[in-house]
Amino acid sequence: MTTPVTPPVASPPTLVPHLWYDKEAVEAARFYVSVFPDSAVDFVGQIRNTPSGDCDLVRFTLWGQPFMAISAGPMFRFNPSISFFVLFDPGRDPQARERLDAMWDKLVDGGQALMPLDAYPFSARFGWIQDRYGLSWQLMLTDTSSESRPPIVPALMFTGDACGKAEAAGEFWREIFPDSQAGQLVRYGPGMEPNPAGSVMFSDFRLGNTWMAAMDSGYPHGFAFNEAISFVVPCEGQASIDHYWSKLSAVPEAEVCGWCKDPFGISWQIVPAEMDTLMRSGDQAGIDRLVQALLQMKKLDAAALRSAFEGTGSSRP
Repeated sequence: MTTPVTPPVASPPTLVPHLWYDKEAVEAARFYVSVFPDSAVDFVGQIRNTPSGDCDLVRFTLWGQPFMAISAGPMFRFNPSISFFVLFDPGRDPQARERLDAMWDKLVDGGQALMPLDAYPFSARFGWIQDRYGLSWQLMLTDTSSESRPPIVPALMFTGDACGKAEAAGEFWREIFPDSQAGQLVRYGPGMEPNPAGSVMFSDFRLGNTWMAAMDSGYPHGFAFNEAISFVVPCEGQASIDHYWSKLSAVPEAEVCGWCKDPFGISWQIVPAEMDTLMRSGDQAGIDRLVQALLQMKKLDAAALRSAFEGTGSSRP
């Protein structure tokens, strides 16, 4: 008789974009909350005595999409390889165009337009902007009624050596995250150089509970994915941590404190879901012990982190 195998991942996670700032994480979060509807700063805290010194942490929600951010020094800078679509549906909101324009005016203040707000073949109203903190947003009028897309969707642009890998990346991630789903796939045709024919002009897909978009670009942009934007994977149990780590970590030298990098250059943070509760506990001494334990680890040990927080044991590197 064959014994049933319990899958290592019991339920699909909700991925959380994580933003790395020099010193501006809390300020930026409060600015974004003032710009986006149905938004709030959920938590502000601090981790102490890290290699970057004392770091502010903030968790916030923008139009239903959770985000996390840290002020941890100038090591990483945002670039447009990862941006965020902001989708306005005039079929659902008669004032969608006016709301889009008003949001554009707020985000462009102190920032710069990468693609001006205008009509394009793919949208009656679209603009790509880099805000005052360097983070990139793509504002678009679109029809989401038949697609069930959320208002904010992370968008990955595969450029340079990564150009041509967007389709493979989406397939790779959908194999890893349970309950994933392919969405749209539009390819470049012949004569659209420097974009290779057959590569991805636009695609989107759901990873667990989170929609993402991906595209290739053959233009010489001069930027690539880096750790300024990573994706947090909250895990229920050590088996889930082990599963995602074994599948996503492909660059051993990038493994640190629960961070890893996949074969496509995207950074992930594989963390116990309980970490959020512990960081919100208000027990600064426990948080300090947890952080010092975490700094010794590559892949995270959920039980050791809990023991460190409680002061009942030592962490294992």
